[in-house]
Amino acid sequence: MKNFTDEELMLKVANGDLNKLSTLFDRYHIRLYNFFNKMIKDKTISEDLTQEVFMKILKSRHTYKNGNFTSWIFTIARNSFTNHYQKNKRERVHLLNDDIYNHTETTNNKTEDNINHLKNALLQLSKNDRELIVMHRFQEIKYEQIAEITGASVGSIKVKMHRAIKKLKTIYFQQL
Repeated sequence: MKNFTDEELMLKVANGDLNKLSTLFDRYHIRLYNFFNKMIKDKTISEDLTQEVFMKILKSRHTYKNGNFTSWIFTIARNSFTNHYQKNKRERVHLLNDDIYNHTETTNNKTEDNINHLKNALLQLSKNDRELIVMHRFQEIKYEQIAEITGASVGSIKVKMHRAIKKLKTIYFQQL
């Protein structure tokens, strides 16, 4: 069986082959969950927003026009996050409970402290700065795709990313 690209699968979904959405779900649900969890720091809400993205894809599948699928799905995810953020204006500061870092009893306490310190510094950034860092550094989305998602130029995304990293470094090292 041919391995379809994300774009080919989404075109099939847009044309009514809804079974192909399960393949896209398998490819993207963890990335979306991790994106939301880094932005919101709440597992339940992250799961709900991930599900919401796929419901929106199903409802608006006819609007997909064969563009970059990663950009398209993260635009939907970003809009879902923004809607959630607007409903809950005050930012919650929770300790991150990511499944990304599975700590064992042999984990060095200093390493764990450094990771927690970085997570807390990330929480202190503005929503926009944190979003850029999460998309680029954690989700490995290219600048071009982030520019497409945010509606900005690649150059401005690079500048914003540079500034966000600089702010993160300042916050991180001030708290040591």
